[in-house]
Amino acid sequence: MKYTRLTGLALVIALMCGSALFAQQLSLFTQYRENATLINPAAMESDYLTSEGEYNMTFGANYRRQWAGLENTPETQSIRFSYVNNRLSGATFSAGGHLINDQTGPTGYTGFYGRVGTIIGRNPEYAGISVALSAGYVGYRVQSSELVVRDQGDALTGVDQSQSHPDLGLGIYAYNYVSDDHMLYGGISVPQLLGFDLTFQNDNGEFNVQRLRHYYGMAGWYWFTGQDSYLELSSWVKYVEGAPLNADLSIRYQLPSAPYIGMGISSASNFHFEAGINVGQSYNSDTNFRIGYGYDYSFSSFGPSVGSTHELQVAVSLAR
Repeated sequence: MKYTRLTGLALVIALMCGSALFAQQLSLFTQYRENATLINPAAMESDYLTSEGEYNMTFGANYRRQWAGLENTPETQSIRFSYVNNRLSGATFSAGGHLINDQTGPTGYTGFYGRVGTIIGRNPEYAGISVALSAGYVGYRVQSSELVVRDQGDALTGVDQSQSHPDLGLGIYAYNYVSDDHMLYGGISVPQLLGFDLTFQNDNGEFNVQRLRHYYGMAGWYWFTGQDSYLELSSWVKYVEGAPLNADLSIRYQLPSAPYIGMGISSASNFHFEAGINVGQSYNSDTNFRIGYGYDYSFSSFGPSVGSTHELQVAVSLAR
């Protein structure tokens, strides 16, 4: 599957077979709502949506360890920044950026993206259509010296390889308070617009990693059960050409006090659990702080056990 990144062992097998490597190049997230702006450059942060636009600046960080307990498994770190200028007169725009690092066995990438967009709507605190473009630079690397190959002296175990390329992303996102107690949101995006083949070679041989375009869709519904509590139902749909459609469905409840809890399921036979603390909105503060933990467990009966996945995230949102 293109949605499940190859382990180091599978990567070595693919390289030894001399074939192109088809794999997921973008990171996955258990707490995908907290990383919405990485998935869709036009997305609004959850704090902005649930505070009626009060928290218009957000800083966040995420750490994810996939398939814990196994060697050479995917490990991802990211930091992000978002800002919406709905305090100023004239057209409303959004801006932000993120830095992401992903490592899977001997392969990995590091990328930096900036984004800018506009929000169409007379009252962007309550409803709007956001369109945004992201641009960045991504460096891919293969640590050939860490590959374990069948034949001693294989050409692939020579000099470590790296390549850097520009990248673009595009997204559209809409949100609307359909009543005082209910809000809908959704969007589609292509966060990796420039697809290409990465060819790594030396004097004795070569291999390549084909980078495919990803298509994402996100949608959700908020039911505000009180001044400081809500129920959220959300989904994240992913598609890559040549792979089956993959979808996550999650539900989260924010208690009237600081804690929140959620769970979900994916079509890739994963169970999600998340919990955390959301401090700020309950006390009408100009600063909202949130820390959360996500856990994935695979219950697929096909193939070997891949263990569990752990994810930590923190975010600080400001009313500016």
